[in-house]
Amino acid sequence: MTAYPLLRYRDARAALDFLQRAFAFEALAVHDDGNGRVAHAEVRAGDGIVMLGDAPGTEDRYAHHVGRGWIYVAVPEVDELCARAREAGAEITMEPTDQDYGSRDFAARDLEGNEWSFGTYAPQPVSAAP
Repeated sequence: MTAYPLLRYRDARAALDFLQRAFAFEALAVHDDGNGRVAHAEVRAGDGIVMLGDAPGTEDRYAHHVGRGWIYVAVPEVDELCARAREAGAEITMEPTDQDYGSRDFAARDLEGNEWSFGTYAPQPVSAAP
């Protein structure tokens, strides 16, 4: 199994632009729904992929999830990325901080309130059982 975080936005196109400018993510795919909204998109964060799209409307079963996500991304250089995020307009919710467990972390909110934590701690992948 592989886990892929999924976020819903009121304006996924603006979110895609912001994620690229603020956090240096790379857009891999953007699929329109035929009505000018993003049905599904994917951004690369290093070796990871985050999926996102527009919440279709207030009656949609995903609408209450907009702006309530929280994702951690391992990065080699926290201070540079924090400066980039701040310059792009991200709300920095935790300045770069050295943690007791050896990681250096910062946190920021995107344009719709999702919390993004970035740090030097990188969990090691679990190898498949024989």
